[in-house]
Amino acid sequence: MQKIRIGIVDDHQVVINGLTTMLSNFGHLSVVYTASESNAVLQQLETVSVDLLMMDIQMPGIDGIELTRQIRKHFPAIKVLAFSSFENSHYVKNAMRNGALGYLLKNADHQTILEAITKLMEGEMYIDRKVEKIMLKESITGERRSSFEVVLTKRESEILKLIVEEYSNQQIADKLFISLRTVEAHRFNLTQKLGIKNLAGLTKEAQRRGLLE
Repeated sequence: MQKIRIGIVDDHQVVINGLTTMLSNFGHLSVVYTASESNAVLQQLETVSVDLLMMDIQMPGIDGIELTRQIRKHFPAIKVLAFSSFENSHYVKNAMRNGALGYLLKNADHQTILEAITKLMEGEMYIDRKVEKIMLKESITGERRSSFEVVLTKRESEILKLIVEEYSNQQIADKLFISLRTVEAHRFNLTQKLGIKNLAGLTKEAQRRGLLE
């Protein structure tokens, strides 16, 4: 049996190491490519043959959803399995509309991960059962979290206020004594939660939702 060649893209090396170790227990799977930064992935895929790419959707630089869109455009044979901690249906739909064929939560056990990989390689789509139940409930009841209701963590609120005050990412990192990568990750979370990418729009939307009070 020909081995399935797996790639892993995640900005946390511990996640890459854990997945690599876990997948090595299955003889028909082979991790042939890993990347902890998204910016060079497209270029690197020119020289490595990958059947399936496990993609973190939350990364600094090119986020995983945009990178998925580009991969599907330039490497249509590569199947992308979004790998995320977000349960919100918005993220699932966004990832899959941009080319992901599956969506898996990061707390999935090894059998669930194996099942997702198998489904994608058989030409099927796969959505984590927990997320699938949330989406099914939304479709049946019509109930869903209000798009206006956004819950920010304490750190996200701190960073949002500094962004609005036009602090750079590095200045925010220095002020809060955190890494630049952490700031970038929080900034990405804010743009996803608010659906805004530019500073002017972010400020306006944050004010509209009362997040700066």
